[in-house]
Amino acid sequence: MDLTLSHTFLNVHDIDLALAFYRDVLELDVHTDVTMDDFRWVTVSPRSQPDLEIGLMNPYMGPGAPDADAVLTLTAKGSMNGLIFATPDVDADFEKIRAAGAEVLQEPITQPYGVRDCAFRDPSGNMIRLSQSS
Repeated sequence: MDLTLSHTFLNVHDIDLALAFYRDVLELDVHTDVTMDDFRWVTVSPRSQPDLEIGLMNPYMGPGAPDADAVLTLTAKGSMNGLIFATPDVDADFEKIRAAGAEVLQEPITQPYGVRDCAFRDPSGNMIRLSQSS
C-alpha cells in the first residue's frame, strides 16, 4: 500500500470562530468553505501541506448529531485528540499565538525526548501543540 493522509477532522462548537482562529492566528489557508442546505463543509490546510485538509466540523451537523452535546463537552474539557504542528521556530510562533489570546496549556520547553514544544487550546478546547525538532 501507498497511503497518504488527505483529511483529518476537529469538532468545533462554532465554525466561524474556529475558522478565524485557524486562518488568522495559525495562518492556515482556507481550502473549502461550502454551505449545502443546513450543512457547512469547511477545511483548512497548512501552507506547506496544501493537500492535507483539516475539517472544522460542528457535530450538530451530520451523523454525529445525536451525540453532539457529549462530543462538545468532551472537546471543551480537552479530552479529545487535537493536532501537533511542526515548526522551525516554536518560541516565536508561541508568542504570536499567545498574543492573539489563545489559552496557554504549556509554554515552550525542551522535552527529554528531543523536541522543543508548547501547547494551547483552540476556541472549542481542542489541544494544539507546536513542536520543533532539536
